[in-house]
Amino acid sequence: MIGFYNYSVILTYMGLAASVIGMTQVFAGNYRGAFLCLIISGTCDMFDGKVARAMKNRTDQEKVFGIQIDSLCDLICFGMFPATIGYSMCSNQRLGGAASVLFVLGAVIRLGYFNVMEQERQQQTDAHREYYQGLPVTSVAIILPAVYIMRDVIGEQRFPSFFSIVMIIISFLFVIDFKVKKPGNLGVVLMSLFGMLILAGVILI
Repeated sequence: MIGFYNYSVILTYMGLAASVIGMTQVFAGNYRGAFLCLIISGTCDMFDGKVARAMKNRTDQEKVFGIQIDSLCDLICFGMFPATIGYSMCSNQRLGGAASVLFVLGAVIRLGYFNVMEQERQQQTDAHREYYQGLPVTSVAIILPAVYIMRDVIGEQRFPSFFSIVMIIISFLFVIDFKVKKPGNLGVVLMSLFGMLILAGVILI
């Protein structure tokens, strides 16, 4: 069997599995279940890097494989999966289609760029990255569920179009070059608490 098999990619694969299950929920019309799966994928992604870095004596090939597999899974989890949700909800097929195309395009450009730059950076230094360039694709695991729980405020009829417009805005934020500071330990804790609030909102509202 080809590939590299170790515990450093287990969470990445779990996040991917959650997103695939989430897409089946979209096809079944269960949007609440789909957004729950998106949150689970985001949670797995939050910690998979820490697990990978904790593994000692990884070979260069294993490190490059980790970068590649993480980006490939991110494209599905935080690119294709949200685009599937957005298009399925939007009654305006042109708007929904345009939002989905731009969203996935922005995600794949960003992830491809990250692959090139991160591999180059790791050859030059072992230091951790302090800033993101542009909006990380994984942030949609919090942003989009947060938008979803606002649907009653926005209105059931207007919400699908509003969601598509948010996706279009996010697609440009993926590729616009601005700095976003990576969260430290306190930031991770705060994001986890906020994520729990969003999770509760998706379940209860």
